[in-house]
Amino acid sequence: MKAWKTRSRRTILEYSQFLTVEEHAVELPDGRVIADWPWIITPNFVNIVVETEDQRFLCFRQRKYGLDGLSLAPVGGFLEPGEDPLSGAQRELLEETGYEAADWIPLGTYRVDPNRGAGTAYFYLARGAQPVTEPDPDDLEEQEWVLLTQAELAAALSRGEFKALPWASIVALALQRMEG
Repeated sequence: MKAWKTRSRRTILEYSQFLTVEEHAVELPDGRVIADWPWIITPNFVNIVVETEDQRFLCFRQRKYGLDGLSLAPVGGFLEPGEDPLSGAQRELLEETGYEAADWIPLGTYRVDPNRGAGTAYFYLARGAQPVTEPDPDDLEEQEWVLLTQAELAAALSRGEFKALPWASIVALALQRMEG
């Protein structure tokens, strides 16, 4: 199969460091051109499933503006421009929890929306995590830590308690990795 080609692009909205919208002219493999293809640029991000030294999983219970009610969430955050994803994941873990992990297992790199962009997710499983300092989160929302066993993590996933697709995806990938 042939790739689509970007013939031109123009910015139609620069809202902030967190959102840019472009309009692309895209040439399809058969030569047709779509002149007004929307493309969304958001920062790339990391999510980390964190397993502590005592084989419990550190998650957050929190509210997010776009979700109804409380949700469980893994550790995560936006990458800084040019930041290596693993370094960003290690930074986010330390900032948000005060933990460091001995073993980092990549769980994959995923485009959020393959037709519209919206950033790339880098997923990791961090094993053997232990506290080394006080957390220094910069999040706007309130959140509380929850430590779950592997069975409790799997049950929470099955009940839909991870309400954002990236969060549910990384938990499922981590559980699959640990069973394999």
